[in-house]
Amino acid sequence: MGKTKTPEKAESRWAELSDEVLESVEVSRKQAIDAVRKFVDQVSADLPDEARRKNVIDAALDLTEELVTGRIEFFRNVVRSTGQAVGKKS
Repeated sequence: MGKTKTPEKAESRWAELSDEVLESVEVSRKQAIDAVRKFVDQVSADLPDEARRKNVIDAALDLTEELVTGRIEFFRNVVRSTGQAVGKKS
């Protein structure tokens, strides 16, 4: 006989998966912040002209925001799809 998951086990695994995704998003956010800090430190040392430095840093922050937003949207889609798949199997 094949194993069938009880709804409680499926919900438990779903909660674990959600927690893992949220943890991954948080780790990604922290990595992005660290990368921006390193970039700002490097640019500040290499570009003494404050106006140019601000333009470069603003562009880097925009890029970082887009990348992080894309990653968060990806995780949301994974969670949504997984939730729908788990719901269909129940």
